[in-house]
Amino acid sequence: MLAPAINYWWPGLPSNLTKEAFVQQLPWDQWALSVAHYAPWLVYWWNTQKWFPRVSIIDGESNWSHQDLDIFSKIDEEQSQEAYVVQQGDYESLHRDIIIWCQNWEFDPTDLKNPFPNKEGFVHLWHGDEDCLVPVALQRYIVKKLPWIEYHELQHSGHIFPFDDSMKDVIWKTFLKGENVENGR
Repeated sequence: MLAPAINYWWPGLPSNLTKEAFVQQLPWDQWALSVAHYAPWLVYWWNTQKWFPRVSIIDGESNWSHQDLDIFSKIDEEQSQEAYVVQQGDYESLHRDIIIWCQNWEFDPTDLKNPFPNKEGFVHLWHGDEDCLVPVALQRYIVKKLPWIEYHELQHSGHIFPFDDSMKDVIWKTFLKGENVENGR
C-alpha cells in the first residue's frame, strides 16, 4: 500500500488522534469530508457547485509537501496519470471514492487479523513522513496495532513519493525480493 487514505471515523482509531489529524487538513477539505461522511448524497453537488470550495484533491490544490512539489515539476505529460485516474468518469473515480472513503465500513481495519501467520507473505505499507494529505500519525498508530505490516516510513517524503524515480526501484525490489531495500535508495 502506498500512502493509503485514512477514514477519520474508523472506530479503532483514538478520537484525540483523529481530531488532531483532521484539523491538519485544509479547512475546505474538512467541510467536504464531513459532507461525505454525514450527507453522502450531497458529495457530487458539493464538489461541482461554485459557492463553497470543493475538496482540494479534485482541484489539484491540495496541501503538498516540498518533495511533492519538486516531483510535480519533473513529471511530464507522458508520465502524468491524470487521464487514467478518471477513466471511468469523474463521478465514479472521484466523488464515489470520497463517499466510500468517508463512510462507515463493515469492519474496522485496526481489527484485521494477520493474513500471513506463518510468514508466507507480507503486507507492505509505504508512507512519507511529510505527507500533507494523509497524516502519518494515523498510519503509525495502525502499524502499532497491526505489527504484521511491514512499515516503510520515508524521511522527507510527501504523498506522491512513488513518482520519484529513485523510489520506484526501491519499491519494486522490495515487492519482488520480499526484503527491505530502503537503505539502498
